Parts: sequence; structure tokens; C-alpha cells
Amino acid sequence: MRDLSYFKVAADGSFHGNDPARGPWSPDHCHAGPVTGLVCRAAEAAAGPAKMLTRLTIDVLRPVPLQGLRINTDVLRNSRTLTTTRIEVVAEDGTICAIASTMHLVRKELSDVPTARVQSPRFEDAEQGEPILIAGIHDKPMFGNFTEMAFPKGQSREPGPKIVWARVPNLIEGENQSPIQSICALADCGNGLSMNEVPKQIGFMNTDLTLQIHREPESDWLASDSVSHWHDTGVGMSHATLYDTKGPVGVALQTLVLHPIKT
Repeated sequence: MRDLSYFKVAADGSFHGNDPARGPWSPDHCHAGPVTGLVCRAAEAAAGPAKMLTRLTIDVLRPVPLQGLRINTDVLRNSRTLTTTRIEVVAEDGTICAIASTMHLVRKELSDVPTARVQSPRFEDAEQGEPILIAGIHDKPMFGNFTEMAFPKGQSREPGPKIVWARVPNLIEGENQSPIQSICALADCGNGLSMNEVPKQIGFMNTDLTLQIHREPESDWLASDSVSHWHDTGVGMSHATLYDTKGPVGVALQTLVLHPIKT
């Protein structure tokens, strides 16, 4: 099922979501992870291959339609050291659904740079299992149905903090995705992977995502070690450390809006 990409590109340059891009909250709206991938793609094209995307923040202003998306990109600063961009995700009718900013730093070749050594989850210690992002409030095929997952042996699948390995579809039909584009979908899953309760009474939609990358991923299997904090104020937060099979690559933060689910 991973053979189906998140989006196809129409002749007019607009993006149209396939089933894997559909989110859990509405059959007509995108999961924000694939949309973040589109933002990353546009930003990387604007910054060029000499620079690496190091930070991406996307504010989701309203639900993003599954069909007819356009991406508008402005380069705010472009120097030898860094590039910054501002990006809009626009619906077919011209409505701005999300705005994003990115930072890119020039690549260098340094040797013998000391860094922190931390314990990382090992893919060799994981076993594949049924995806846990398949609980939505509609019955259409969606994001979680097209995501392969693996879990540390013995880890509970019950709600709460957890480590999950995932392998996701390609971003664009007929196009190879970049390493950072490949991690965008998983980066936006922290709230779902570490939900504190299945979405029957309380929804936990994220209103933004900040992805901070310090090393480009080098494997197709990627991991998220995530935890969600929910409060009776209706506000929450999800924090995830992201890994490839060699170690940590970055972190993802989401602001959550908690809301009762109407039955």
C-alpha cells in the first residue's frame, strides 16, 4: 500500500491528495504531515542543494483541503550562510490554510566534531505490527492505513508515551523525496502516537508543527519517541525526538487544541 504516494501534481501545478494524505478528523481534509512535506519540498527548492533545512515551522490556520492545493514561496533572506523562507499553503478558492517559515544553513565538511552520545532506539530490536494511527472519526482510507510501523519488543500499544518506527509513502507521485521530506509525515504524528486516550470523547488536533533537524535522515525506517501533555484548559503539547537507524536526527513539537468530540 506504500506504492500510493501522498500527492499527485495536476497539469496546472496544483497538488491533489491521494488516500494516504487524508487525515483522521475529516474525509475531505489532509493530514498535516504530508502537507508539511509539500512545504519542505518548496523550501528546499528555493534554498538550493548547497544548504540544509534545519528548522521548519508551520501554523495550520484552518483545515487543509485534500484537493487543489497550491504552495506560494517567498525567500526572505539568502546569504552565503543561510536562507529563510515564508511559505503559504493555499486552497483552490484562494484561502490561506497554513503559513510556514523555514531556516536553511550552508553545508560544510568538518572532521572530528565532538557531539553528545545518547541512547537511541534500535530498529533491530523492533518488530513490525499493525499501525496505531487508524482510529479516525470517518470510515475512508487515510494516512494511518498506508503507514508501516514497527514497535520495540514488549512495548505496550495502549495510549501514552511510546516509541514507534515508521516507513511512509512517497510524497509526490513519480518523484523521489528528499531525506527531510521523508520525515515530515512522521514528525506530525507525535500527538497521535502518544495520545493519552483514543479519540472517542476528546479530540487532540495540532495547530502547528515545529521540526528541528540537526542531521539528515539516512534510512527509510524512521522512529519517533513521543509524549503528549494534555490539560483541562483545552491546551496540550506533544514532543517527539526523531531518529533514523543510526541515531537522533531532530525533534518535533506540536501545540494541541483539545476538544470534545460530538457523537
